[in-house]
Amino acid sequence: MADRFEATPTPLPGLARLVRKRMGDHRGWLERLFCADELKAAGWTWPVAQINRTLTNRRGTVRGMHFQRAPHEEAKLVTCLKGEVFDVAVDLRFGSATFGRWHGTYLSGENGASYLIPPGFAHGFQTMTDDVEMFYIHSAPYAPGAEDGVRADDPALGIDWPLAITERSERDMSFRDFSAMTGRNET
Repeated sequence: MADRFEATPTPLPGLARLVRKRMGDHRGWLERLFCADELKAAGWTWPVAQINRTLTNRRGTVRGMHFQRAPHEEAKLVTCLKGEVFDVAVDLRFGSATFGRWHGTYLSGENGASYLIPPGFAHGFQTMTDDVEMFYIHSAPYAPGAEDGVRADDPALGIDWPLAITERSERDMSFRDFSAMTGRNET
């Protein structure tokens, strides 16, 4: 059977944008959200430990930038089922040539795209529409003591959010700056 995922690498090694190939006829269509064998070629080599679904009500909301600290790092396969988001990953792998750089892509219920985010990246998104539903596949279970993040509006990261930020959680606003996380003093 033909591969149902088209993988496009990004400038950040290990981070890939996937497009699901829909198969359909006059009745509608089917698209595969996950297949371990087919996704191996795109870089997914981890077990599936957890699957989550979220709803974000308001356009312009930013969630993130989230990650789990060692030894609980996780890979994520992120999919937008309804609405549209600008989805961002930041390379937090110390020693990586792209450490501290971010890459963003648009995911929507219409474009059939997902983001394959390897361990060592922070992840977040901004909703481009109201009532956005997201679907996440995680390689590790949630570990409350290992959850962490960096501020989505940190000038040191320079994430170019497409819209003015309308909402964030108190937790996300309380994340430290990237420079505090790395021990650097950026001015």
